[in-house]
Amino acid sequence: MVRPLATRHEEIESLYIAERSRLERLAGRKVGHANAADVVQDVFTSIWSKAREHVILTPAYLVRATGYAAISQFRTDRRHERILADLTEEQYSPPVIMPDQIVSARQELQRLQDAIDGLPERTRKIFLLNRVHNCSYDEIAFALDLSYSTVEREIAKAILACKAVG
Repeated sequence: MVRPLATRHEEIESLYIAERSRLERLAGRKVGHANAADVVQDVFTSIWSKAREHVILTPAYLVRATGYAAISQFRTDRRHERILADLTEEQYSPPVIMPDQIVSARQELQRLQDAIDGLPERTRKIFLLNRVHNCSYDEIAFALDLSYSTVEREIAKAILACKAVG
């Protein structure tokens, strides 16, 4: 017969209090004492979430579950260490930007700025409100007393003008 859920939770809680130290020592031998408490906590969290199932909670069951969780944690830690060890400085350093790339990017920005400056005043204002100030179409329409579709059209015109530059 399955015990009521409240009784199962109380049973798990008292088992946690009684067995935690011993299980942390067991896990500590495999993953180190710094991670042992996390392993035991994970085991009890898993048991807690499965409390509705009919599982007989004995110290032997907890030892097996903690052992498996510690091995899993150990493997995860080793995998992360291998990945970090294989990283080279070039993989996480920013790429070097060449002077000609800087000049080209500045020229492209200037062409884009010229295209935006060449837009009709209302189109430019709507475009900048949307793209620079992150205003939604609804906010722009309300603020400028325009319809939503007018804002859409003006944004579309501005985008087409910007695309023509590139």
